[in-house]
Amino acid sequence: MRARVEDDAQGKRQVYEACVEPCAIEKGMRIIGGKWTGSILWHLRDGPVRFNDLARMVGGASKKMITERLRQLEAQGLVTRNVQETAPISVHYEITDLGSTALSFLNELRKWSENLPQDVASS
Repeated sequence: MRARVEDDAQGKRQVYEACVEPCAIEKGMRIIGGKWTGSILWHLRDGPVRFNDLARMVGGASKKMITERLRQLEAQGLVTRNVQETAPISVHYEITDLGSTALSFLNELRKWSENLPQDVASS
């Protein structure tokens, strides 16, 4: 179904078939729309990454924020966390098959963003 706006018999604008629950776009944005989430998934695309290396890759994000996002992504099944029993202990994160399904549209978003006019991209 698709929500639509039409004029009723009295000329007033009415919404028909409005979303009662979050639409597919809203559901997706709730998962990957959080700050740094898309960037984290993007940086995991080539294979497992150690936490500290990921923190360096995602410039501008605090380690606390990265930890929060990784926990959310892990709970949603988009990322796996692997603890290596080395000295010192090493933690690697890897994108799952489900998480990899987001890479195609993240790549399209990347291309779209690269082609934005400078005044739009910097605002």
